[in-house]
Amino acid sequence: MAPFTVLHVCMGNICRSPMAERLLARAVRDRAGDTPEELIRSLSAGTGGWHEGEEMNPPAARLVRARGGSDDGFLARKLRGDFIDEADLILTATADQFDYVVALRPDAAQRTFVLGEFGRLLGAVDAAALPPAEPEPAAVHARGVAIVEAVARLRGDDPAQAGDDLDDPWGRGDQTFHRVGDEIEDTTVPFAALLLP
Repeated sequence: MAPFTVLHVCMGNICRSPMAERLLARAVRDRAGDTPEELIRSLSAGTGGWHEGEEMNPPAARLVRARGGSDDGFLARKLRGDFIDEADLILTATADQFDYVVALRPDAAQRTFVLGEFGRLLGAVDAAALPPAEPEPAAVHARGVAIVEAVARLRGDDPAQAGDDLDDPWGRGDQTFHRVGDEIEDTTVPFAALLLP
């Protein structure tokens, strides 16, 4: 059984999506110990592709490290269809990027969300209705898929709200990066807690 795979998507893949990738990995590590990648893969890519092969933007990397994550080995990637195919959950920074993902892979619509939208709906998921929580790959995968399905049902036909988008902090000050980091953790930390209680 492959690990439950989360794909984070933004435009350039040097700020928002790598921050989300590494902050989710840190949140999972906090709950699962030193080998979280056996349970969950947290990856990212950008719709633009012009930063492919670059390291994380320095303020984003500083924020990740300050919050206990790691920027080691990160290199930006351009979003491809096979990345979407392999993901159990796709979290985009904005509604425009949601549209980009779904245009590339229409069958991914029910497992693709704007990150803020996913976090907003996550609190209404009935944890008692989910598969049992066990720290082994098959159980984590089944629970993750059930969470995604539950959030998709809660969303129904309602689109993401304007406030669900993450502002692009590129070229802005540390205060903006910290605010965006807080908004990312408003989703990633509760998701990790629900997945691995």
